[in-house]
Amino acid sequence: MANDSPIFLVGAARSGTTLLQYMLRSHPNLSGPTGESHFLVPMYRDQAAYGDLKNPANVRRALQTMHRISTEFMETDLHGLKFDLDALAKQLAQAGDGSMVGLFEALYRANANGEGKRRWIDKTPYYILHLPTILEMFPQAQIVHIVRDGRDCAYSMLQRSTDLGIYNYHHAAKTWQQYVEAGDRMREHLAPTQFYELRYEDVLANGRETMEALCEFLGEPFDDSVVNFKKSQDAVGAERTPLLKQPLQAGNAEKWRKQLSPWQIRVVEAAAGDTLQRHGYPLATEGKRLSLPLRAAYRLHEKYRRARRNRARKN
Repeated sequence: MANDSPIFLVGAARSGTTLLQYMLRSHPNLSGPTGESHFLVPMYRDQAAYGDLKNPANVRRALQTMHRISTEFMETDLHGLKFDLDALAKQLAQAGDGSMVGLFEALYRANANGEGKRRWIDKTPYYILHLPTILEMFPQAQIVHIVRDGRDCAYSMLQRSTDLGIYNYHHAAKTWQQYVEAGDRMREHLAPTQFYELRYEDVLANGRETMEALCEFLGEPFDDSVVNFKKSQDAVGAERTPLLKQPLQAGNAEKWRKQLSPWQIRVVEAAAGDTLQRHGYPLATEGKRLSLPLRAAYRLHEKYRRARRNRARKN
């Protein structure tokens, strides 16, 4: 019997979740929006506010909330349907079971059907911090956690500091560690048939073998399209993730060796050295912890820059 359970792609920011999303959605059986939802957890927690979701008026309100939280996702990232609020509200009210989870399922299922696919994928990296809630909603979901060298992630995070709200290497490293260790904890509690971890560097260096193993975990036949995946036509998305327009390149790993200064390497490894080593990334330094005053200075710097950003947005 074919597996039709949902697939969630999770990981730290800048870990390769978007690349993996594009690779998997190229599979003939797998549908995946090209953005991030962000609304599943908050709307599930607030589901009582929407009433019976067999009622099109209530579904319409829920769709408006989805649109407010993730406008681009609803308008342009669902490639199997058109965001016509009234028509979609009627369609999903009929297709769902009246619950919030049923509405989510109906939305993704309608999009998958529109793409001619059997299963759906959600790629929202921060859901790794909320996997118990995700699995409460979708008990049969399969979780795919991608891990990238934290030094490369830290470098990439700082290239998009304003978007991500990360302004120094200590905070970037601790954020990476928080996400990766959340995945570690879930891996210990979930069956090997439900949680799968792979490394970004293995995708780049051994794409076919790595994706064959991932397809086996998902219960899907391997298809060459996941390696020779459909490239992005989105100029902004490709600018943020250049590999979306290129074949897999092993040289995209270990950028930190040239891009980070010795002190920046020291900071990242001091903050997350144990986690780096546990995931197979040897340290270039002793990984000795920074002094308390230095750690406090980095935290104050982060708070100051975030406050400045928030004031600028208000103005």
